[in-house]
Amino acid sequence: MPHDMLDQPQLSTNGGAVPQAMVDSGEDVARLQARLTDLRRELQHCRRMAALGELMGTTTHEFNNVLTTILNFAKMGLRNDDSATREKAFQKILTAGQRAAQITNAVLGMARNRSHDPQPTDLRPIISETLLLLEREMRTYRIEISTELLDTPRAMVCGNQIQQILMNLFVNARQAMRNGGFLHIRLHYEKSAQFVDIVVRDTGTGIPPEQLPHIFDPYFSTKSGPDESGKGGTGLGLSTCKEIIESHRGKIRVQSTVGKGTAITIRLPVAESKT
Repeated sequence: MPHDMLDQPQLSTNGGAVPQAMVDSGEDVARLQARLTDLRRELQHCRRMAALGELMGTTTHEFNNVLTTILNFAKMGLRNDDSATREKAFQKILTAGQRAAQITNAVLGMARNRSHDPQPTDLRPIISETLLLLEREMRTYRIEISTELLDTPRAMVCGNQIQQILMNLFVNARQAMRNGGFLHIRLHYEKSAQFVDIVVRDTGTGIPPEQLPHIFDPYFSTKSGPDESGKGGTGLGLSTCKEIIESHRGKIRVQSTVGKGTAITIRLPVAESKT
C-alpha cells in the first residue's frame, strides 16, 4: 500500500473525514466504560466478601459462646460429686449442644444458598436462620423479637444475598434501639401484585425526614462509625441492599417517624409455578 494512503484520514459513514482526535477519544471512552464495568463488578464482589466476613464473625462468636458454656458446666460436673449439681451441669451442656446444632444447621443453610443465580426459595428458613445467628446479640442489647411468618409462595431470589440484606436490616434496627426495644418481622404474600413482602419494623429512634431521601446513597450514614460490636457506620449497607433488591426485580420502601421507629418493606417477585 502506498505510504501516502496510510496517512489518509478515516472517513465517516457519510464520506466526510473523521478527525483522529475524535477517533482516539471514542476509543478512550470505550476503554473507560469497560474499566468502569470491571470496577463495579469488583466493588460488588468486595461488598459480598465484607458481608460474608461479618456473617462469619457473628457465627464464630456464637459458637464461642456455646463452647464456653459447655466447658464451664463440664468443669462444674467434674468438680462436684452430688447428683443434683451434675444433673444441672449435664442439662446445661445438653441445651448448649442443641443450640450448637441449630447454629450448624443455619451455617449449612447458608452454604446451600450460595448460588448467584435466582432460584425458587422459601424465605421462612432464611429469616429464622438469620435471627438465630443474631439471637444472643439481640438479647445483649435488650431487643425483644417477634415474628409473623405466614405461608407464602417461594420467591425467585438468591438466598445468600437475601440473607445478607436481612442481616444488615436486623443489625440496623438493633443499632437504632440504643436502650432496647421491639423488633417485628412479618412475611406475607401480596397475591394481587405477585410479590412476597418482608417487613422489618423497629421501635428505634427513627430517621429525620430530611435524611430519608438520602439513606440509599452510597457512603451516606446516620451513624458516626461502627458501634462497640464493630458493625455498621460505613454507609454502604442500605445502598448495597437496594442494589441487590433491584437486581432481583424487587422493591424496597422505608417509612419512618422520629421517636417512634422505622418500617422497611422488601418486595420480592414470586417464582413462577411449573405446570
